Amino acid sequence: MPSDVPAARQAVRVLTYLAAQAGPSPAAAVAQGLGLPRSTVYHLLSVLVDEGFVTHLPEEHRYGLGTASLALGSAYARQAPLARLARPVVARLVESTGESAHLAVLNGREVLYLVEQRAPRRPTLVTDVDVRLPAHLTASGRAVLAGLPAAQVRALFPSAAAFADRTGVGPQSLGALREVLRGVRQRGWAEEDGEVTPGLASVAHAAVDHTGLPVAGIALTFWADDAPPARRAELAAAVGRAATEVSRRLGAREHPVPPKQPPGPPR
Repeated sequence: MPSDVPAARQAVRVLTYLAAQAGPSPAAAVAQGLGLPRSTVYHLLSVLVDEGFVTHLPEEHRYGLGTASLALGSAYARQAPLARLARPVVARLVESTGESAHLAVLNGREVLYLVEQRAPRRPTLVTDVDVRLPAHLTASGRAVLAGLPAAQVRALFPSAAAFADRTGVGPQSLGALREVLRGVRQRGWAEEDGEVTPGLASVAHAAVDHTGLPVAGIALTFWADDAPPARRAELAAAVGRAATEVSRRLGAREHPVPPKQPPGPPR
């Protein structure tokens, strides 16, 4: 059985291209964007239109995603594969570190928690499945935001009114958030200290998909006083290994854990 099917790969590329656009696109733009012959693109679009994955807008001479693509998205949400793939990894993370762990996805300016695994005799948390918290205050949210284009972060936080507050600490402007995210990228992991709940701290890494974009943040939460810098670096490394495993399960080709940085004071 062949290991590669060029037509199938090209059809997926067409769908991925259309999904990334702000609106329907001309076939010529699809061909140019993918570096494919126009005749090949027209053939692929014709098949995808017949199957309902693409819609042709004849008056505009453009193509957009069809209802079958919407059905796939709904089926993905219904089957909750991200939570299913991540849950055993998060459970092993809790077992290996003795701290509580969770996985969250970006939902607007908030993170939505999909997986929550509590460790015995650890602090009570405000996070739980289906709970939402401000992304800019959480370690998991910062891990995801740090991997997004600057324009997307700016669109999410257009003004000071976009910055919710829980404990009186944390970034309250786009400039302050950019500085926090710069620290995430330099350090190799995200963290927060008392910005969600006084006395508690978290470290997090992002899991990425096959395109390399962050799709979820995985975090450990613990008593801040119980975790000096060296302990936090150790926990961050464990979260990084878990994020690498989830990324691999999501089809990421390569997701190396960032090199461990020398421990420094909490941010």
